[in-house]
Amino acid sequence: MAEAIQQLVLDTLDKDGSIKDTRTLTLPGHKEPAASHDAQIIILGALNSLSSREMITYTTQETLSHVLTPEGASIALNGSHEARVWAAVPAKGEGAPITPKELEAKIGGEIAKVGQGRAFKSKWIGKEGAGLIKLAPTIEDVTQLEMREVDSTGTLKTGEKALAELRKRKLIVQRKGQWFTVAKGPEFSTSTAKPETDLTVDMIASGAWKTSNFKKYNFEAEGIPLTGGALHPLMKVREEIRSIFLEMGFAEMPTGSFVESGFWCFDSLFVPQQHPAREVQDTFYLSDPSTSLPPPKDYYDRVSKVHEHGGYGSTGYRAPWSEAETRKLLLRTHTTASSAAMLYKLAARCRGEDVDPNNDGLATHSGSTQRTNADGSVDSSGFRPAKLFSIDRVFRNETMDATHLAEFHQVEGVVADRGLTLADLIGFMRVFFKKMGLENIRFKPAYNPYTEPSLEIFAFHPQLRKWVEVGNSGMFRPEMLEPMGFPKDVHVHGWGIGLERPTMIRYGISNIRTLVGHKVSIEGVEKSPAVRF
Repeated sequence: MAEAIQQLVLDTLDKDGSIKDTRTLTLPGHKEPAASHDAQIIILGALNSLSSREMITYTTQETLSHVLTPEGASIALNGSHEARVWAAVPAKGEGAPITPKELEAKIGGEIAKVGQGRAFKSKWIGKEGAGLIKLAPTIEDVTQLEMREVDSTGTLKTGEKALAELRKRKLIVQRKGQWFTVAKGPEFSTSTAKPETDLTVDMIASGAWKTSNFKKYNFEAEGIPLTGGALHPLMKVREEIRSIFLEMGFAEMPTGSFVESGFWCFDSLFVPQQHPAREVQDTFYLSDPSTSLPPPKDYYDRVSKVHEHGGYGSTGYRAPWSEAETRKLLLRTHTTASSAAMLYKLAARCRGEDVDPNNDGLATHSGSTQRTNADGSVDSSGFRPAKLFSIDRVFRNETMDATHLAEFHQVEGVVADRGLTLADLIGFMRVFFKKMGLENIRFKPAYNPYTEPSLEIFAFHPQLRKWVEVGNSGMFRPEMLEPMGFPKDVHVHGWGIGLERPTMIRYGISNIRTLVGHKVSIEGVEKSPAVRF
């Protein structure tokens, strides 16, 4: 069929010199000219094939026409809803008026409901008592006539206003059509034989290549694009933040445990057992298994005592302590649970206790508990400053919106040393965020159960045009550090930032659901540039 249409086009061009309107062509096997949309689509395929061989050139001409919807086709065949209502209603004096329910049963509920209003408006029918009667002895079903005219011509003689009304009633839809003017190309021939694309051994041996027609080689054609994997923008930003930490002398903490106990996630951080964050509305708890193994007993006793009765200069929470609450298993709400375990191991070294060096993220323990201070004196506590970080997933039972998800990444860091102050923390945060390219930073005093003082960190989001919270920070409380075994003069900075929000700011994304989840554009991931803060 395709070759037959190509031959028809070439023969017509050879005979007439050009084709002014392809709608005048009669396709092979048809009696009527190819005026329909589908016929022109078939012709377009033949034209593209001939044009690629430079045998013809063609120009596309566009037209707008209308076609009937299924409802419009029904009206063209059976009459409009209002006309069918009029036909079903008895004339005055020729029978009992028909009630609306009887009318619906006679011609159908949808037709009766739609037709009654238009029949009343045209004054074709009226009310008599509780029923309906004819008011007009005869009618002209204009809607049916219009449907038939559109079906045959694609338009109406009455003009665009009448067409717009029919479109509004969803009886017709507009369709873009096309037809073509065709002229001879530089390689015009009435033969449809395809040119050779390859020079074969047989052609060389027989000499057929001398008379063969070869297809021109297109040196401007682009090659097939290579496909391959691509890093997600989150992973690009994650790697850049990780490089910043390593550049600043931090060691990475192991954070592979998504499931934590209530003790390490909350109790060890001096979060009260009555805190709202521990409710099921905010935290995902496990049902099987539901409880954890017990933590180290001596540490557990010190933590429970400072919560219930106080200590280390604190009055505690003076609230009942529940061991069952500490044993609950949950999806960690922050990676600070891992930080607490790491700080506990660091404090154990201060006490001269041996810890497993194989998987704790700390430098290998040398066995010595002595450290030389800046003044040359010997520090027998065994404390060594530490800078640790982690980047991993956390889970919170939150309502999802443009800036929140139930699962997200947290970037966390801790710095432990003697004599640290809040000024050190603010200064470090400014340097850290500057390396991330976020210089427009604000700090706001806040409350955290395990840090005092505490600061919320905000960055200005140029797309959302507002300040967005990007992190939280503070100095860990003595009620958290001293039960672990740290000396009183050892202070610890802690902070956490989201990975998603800096990524959104860096890539100009205003809705987090287009960064993570089923709405992510694969093409956007492939084309996202490498991040450089």
